[in-house]
Amino acid sequence: MNEKHIMTMLVDNEPGVLSRVVGLFSGKGFNIESLCVAETMDSKVSRITIVTKANTEVLEQIEKQLRKLINVIKLRDMTGPKAVKREMALICVHAKPEHRAEILRIVDIFRCNVVDVGLEHYIIEVTGDAAKLTALLNLLKPMGIKKIARTGPIALYREPK
Repeated sequence: MNEKHIMTMLVDNEPGVLSRVVGLFSGKGFNIESLCVAETMDSKVSRITIVTKANTEVLEQIEKQLRKLINVIKLRDMTGPKAVKREMALICVHAKPEHRAEILRIVDIFRCNVVDVGLEHYIIEVTGDAAKLTALLNLLKPMGIKKIARTGPIALYREPK
């Protein structure tokens, strides 16, 4: 059975590295559900976070092949409870006068931020785990979600206490 996996890797911050990593997935016929890439504190190193669905055997194959890539410094599976996982989304929601107060109450309850206000819309910024984002979206759907931009999960391992 294919399960969702969150993989993160440190790679050399050079042109073509992302293309080689993504090519490995497409070459195996696997979809990447989300992808996030950014520089780390060291400008020579980037962190790539990929979410994909695969069974254990295939995931092990992908990990072995990723580790063989010259530019991959470190690779970890962040699927378990030892990692802190968060997503971020920007949600543009219809804000008719009769719904504005309710939307603001929901924003407050979910500890979100309204980052843009128009005559007929709010753009809401939310950060949290996937369940929080899903719950928020379910409450905003009746008002009318115009568009959404969502990062997918990013993750870091918890430091020892």
